[in-house]
Amino acid sequence: MIKLIGVSKTFNPGSIMEKKALIDVNLELREGEFVTVIGGNGAGKSTLLNLIAGVSEVDSGRILFDGIDVTDQKEHARARHLGRVFQDPMLGTAANMEIEENLALAYRRGARRTLRWGITREERELYAKRLAAFDLGLETRLKSKVGLLSGGQRQALTLLMATLTKPRLLLLDEHTAALDPKTARKVLDLTDEIVRRDGLTTFMVTHNMKDAIKHGNRLIMMNAGRIIYDVSGDEKQSLQVADLMKKFENVNGEGVVNDRMLLG
Repeated sequence: MIKLIGVSKTFNPGSIMEKKALIDVNLELREGEFVTVIGGNGAGKSTLLNLIAGVSEVDSGRILFDGIDVTDQKEHARARHLGRVFQDPMLGTAANMEIEENLALAYRRGARRTLRWGITREERELYAKRLAAFDLGLETRLKSKVGLLSGGQRQALTLLMATLTKPRLLLLDEHTAALDPKTARKVLDLTDEIVRRDGLTTFMVTHNMKDAIKHGNRLIMMNAGRIIYDVSGDEKQSLQVADLMKKFENVNGEGVVNDRMLLG
């Protein structure tokens, strides 16, 4: 479904701040896969996600989407196929708009706009039903401003907005990193439920080794702009944190220096 061929990206080339973010990356995501991506700071995880989303342009290589070359396609042209949840709960929603208004914008993503009543009764019923499944009490607060919600509630809403129209690809960029552990578990459980229910192809970037092992059916480890480990199936299911630490240390030549890779 998504194929990257020899993709490289360097920031600030030729300067003292030069950073090779991705180096000749080859990757293929198959339909319905839930891929977790692990790695330390600067490994290239978010850069890889941003290139897929069209936020950044590749320096070399190609990106194919359903067999179509989208390497030069702009972010807005890809957006109708993608759902995305950011690390910051404040992103992805409009704080000064009501919950139902945010959901209506997401529901109409990629659709033609016309002059008509903004939100129908049927749509409100759909929004309330989907929110009720989150068990956060949001289904009774459709008229509340999103800016009044907690970080966890807002991130749950963003997740619903990203998946409301069943995107071809769901991109999760450390979407629980800014939440407290209890809320993070809730959002991850909701993520699993939605991905499983709708059979979504999903690409989840995380710092947390435990989360990378527990969620999804395929795991990719990155280091210094390269994919150094790619595992799926029974081998992934039997992984332990110690296995990932050893793999990381063998390639990196040092211990895990970021405790976010271990601690939830």
